[in-house]
Amino acid sequence: MNDISNINKDGLPSTKSLIKATIAAFVAGTVILVTTILPAEYGVDPTGMGKVLGLNVLSQAHATEPEVLKEASQANNAVSIENPLWKGETEPRSDTMKITLMPRQGAEIKSPMNTGDNFVFTWTAEGGSVYFDMHGEVPNAGKDEFTSYWIGKNQQQASGNFTAPFKGTHGWYWQNTSDAPVTITLNTHGFYGELYMP
Repeated sequence: MNDISNINKDGLPSTKSLIKATIAAFVAGTVILVTTILPAEYGVDPTGMGKVLGLNVLSQAHATEPEVLKEASQANNAVSIENPLWKGETEPRSDTMKITLMPRQGAEIKSPMNTGDNFVFTWTAEGGSVYFDMHGEVPNAGKDEFTSYWIGKNQQQASGNFTAPFKGTHGWYWQNTSDAPVTITLNTHGFYGELYMP
């Protein structure tokens, strides 16, 4: 038999049951706010649950940009809505480079670039697919100190527009993931230093 003590004569919940439901919803909302939303969105973790649940890392996406990226946004020549013009200090250049990779072999092509230098690029892998990592490193960086911009697996081509966020060398690493030789053809056009293979 159903308990009808919380229902009034019109078939609606009683005032007492509405107050209980409102209080329960407020408490649940407060718990969710404090344990998940604040750590995930704002990095505020008063209970420590955000760290336990791994939510603190989500707030880092909204955090202030790293120092090397601030350099680009604060540069006098930085492109923005207020300043849509980027002024090149050198003549634009165009390059085409080809490298052939044996199965499981890897190779890099890089360019020295100043903050704000930019190029459009396209590359294709003929004969199979490759793993690639488009990345850059500051001058005198350690062996494993670099910033990855774009990583792909089993790719046969990629294209885009790149602007150097900091002064250093920027480029690609490809590794042949197929069982046959693969030829990478890279085309670039823009403002950058001479392409080279380290």
